[in-house]
Amino acid sequence: MSKTAIIIPARYGSSRLEGKPLLKVMGKSVIQWVYEKAEQSKLADMIIVATDDQRIYDEVKSFGGMVEMTSVEHKCGSDRIMEVVKRHPEISYICNLQGDEPLIKPESIDDVIRNVKEDDNADISTLIRILTEEEEINNPNLVKCVTDKNGYALYFSRSKIPFERNTSIATFYGHLGIYGYKRAALEAMTTLAQTPLEMTESLEQLRALENGMQIKTSIVDFVPVGIDTKEDLDKFRQILESKL
Repeated sequence: MSKTAIIIPARYGSSRLEGKPLLKVMGKSVIQWVYEKAEQSKLADMIIVATDDQRIYDEVKSFGGMVEMTSVEHKCGSDRIMEVVKRHPEISYICNLQGDEPLIKPESIDDVIRNVKEDDNADISTLIRILTEEEEINNPNLVKCVTDKNGYALYFSRSKIPFERNTSIATFYGHLGIYGYKRAALEAMTTLAQTPLEMTESLEQLRALENGMQIKTSIVDFVPVGIDTKEDLDKFRQILESKL
């Protein structure tokens, strides 16, 4: 039977916030907050945390989540996810949900899953949001995306795209780092060599585009709060406390 899995890659090491999956906010670890959002998906059949750290493994087990150990040799989350997928021949569709996005909306997770399950032309899916602040549009750490009229990605860049040569009629889109994959697409992404544009921009999704894959996008209306720094963690805590 064909199944859909949300797989959450989680590492202990982080250059800016060590051990962030295990940091507690209002009594729950960051990884538990993310896992519980994944559980609210209506389209996923299973949720698995993929980690190479015993502490994260034990934490997920402690709140009743599914978790699998993976190699410490993986250089990116896609490879870690693929190791898990190889153990599960029943998995046909995969959602790569980052372990540091505790405010992701379950409906947006389902948008990502729906696009690869229901669109025969989509190898991969992801999310984008409209950018209005010039600071964000010009920020190289915020990846921009341009799409065709059917919502398929044409290109991703750290640069401001499109460039306003003649008139300011363009809409600027920022990319959110969540992906859906058909199984064959994930297998290809983890076996294909790095490509020139990918290495130039340091954006893995360009490997897919350079190899002719189709990436379907959906537009969402929320600003994600990813946890990369102590300030991000404090912001997440403040958002939760404001809802009490």
